Amino acid sequence: MNETTIDFGKSDGLIPGVVQDAKTGEILMLGFINEESYAKTLETGYVTFWSRSRGKLWMKGETSGNRLRIVSAATDCDSDALLFRVNVEGDGVVCHEGSVSCFTKDLTGELAAEVGVGQ
Repeated sequence: MNETTIDFGKSDGLIPGVVQDAKTGEILMLGFINEESYAKTLETGYVTFWSRSRGKLWMKGETSGNRLRIVSAATDCDSDALLFRVNVEGDGVVCHEGSVSCFTKDLTGELAAEVGVGQ
């Protein structure tokens, strides 16, 4: 079996980490991963990000209890982005605004007006 090497050489050592609900397929959030947070993720089995604003490791749910337990993980074809399929522990709320997913702000109307999306 070949071991995949994640390419942290781009974008100042940060790669996107997409989080998807393993049961529903819903995209829950996007965070950034560096080598240190990736190692912590592998060590714990919970998604750990690098907080760009705080400049430190950040395990999603460490204070709320809504941790992201990894079911499976994959990289994209360039090995510079990660997809984590997870079970959300706690009450299932992932977004800091109180919703299951961080992707709640619908832009379809704006896109339709600009480029005809959704028409």
